[in-house]
Amino acid sequence: MNAADVKTITVIGSGSMGHQIGMLCALGGFTTTIQDVNEPALKDAEAKLHSILDKWVLKEKLSPEQKAQAFNRLAFSQNLEEAVKQTDFVIEAVTEKLEVKREVFSKLEQFAPPHAIFATNSSTIVNSLLAGAANRPDKTVNMHFFFPPLIMDCVEVVMSEQTSEETAQITMDVCKKINRTAVLLQKEISGFVANRILGALQKEAVALYEQGIADYKDIDIICRKALNHPIGPFELMDLSGLDVACFVMEQRYQETGDPEDKPFDCVVEKVEKGELGRKTGKGWYEYDQQKVSR
Repeated sequence: MNAADVKTITVIGSGSMGHQIGMLCALGGFTTTIQDVNEPALKDAEAKLHSILDKWVLKEKLSPEQKAQAFNRLAFSQNLEEAVKQTDFVIEAVTEKLEVKREVFSKLEQFAPPHAIFATNSSTIVNSLLAGAANRPDKTVNMHFFFPPLIMDCVEVVMSEQTSEETAQITMDVCKKINRTAVLLQKEISGFVANRILGALQKEAVALYEQGIADYKDIDIICRKALNHPIGPFELMDLSGLDVACFVMEQRYQETGDPEDKPFDCVVEKVEKGELGRKTGKGWYEYDQQKVSR
């Protein structure tokens, strides 16, 4: 199998990452299905994609014909078996919890054809922890997109010791076809590269905040103005979702057992209140929901 054999892609999960990854694949010329068990989530995903592409058409980033062609290549399905039975490449984009992802991989193994590659969009969980739930470790790989996928031009492609060179190369080629810069990591490590660096920054930022050294707004200002970051660490947590930040840190803690990797108390408190960031209208900052959608 090579990249030319990949005609059909299935994205599992229609959330903040999944629906945009699906559209990237459709724009890249692949026959694409976005699968989610939640019908309202699928309808919401479709509406959001129409809204995004309508804005692109208005800005002349995309022609009306290109938009129509992309949607002609894109389907939405609640049925996992139907969505993957003829697929060549699966991108899993469900919640950042190991047990949930393993359950998905187990079901994929039942329904997907033997040649299909299983890629996980996990931002921290290495693919070797998922491969055991399916019987194709050589065809399992990390394909870590960044939020929001339709804007961010980077994908971390991560191999385990069992991921084949063929699988890695096909995944890199798929990234090229969907117009994304892919970086190949040939050794697994929890969090990969970007999130380990980002995690170190966020850990220090939250520590400074919790110690009363500076307010979170001032820390964001310093990172933007002095370090030239496009947004500050607290703004970024709001953008990605504070629940996601909690899941990532909890997963890291489960792997390392290091108390330093436990989720921040102040973040856990916000998650328990339902203050998850932009998607709920309030996190560290408050947002006008009408202005948050992309």
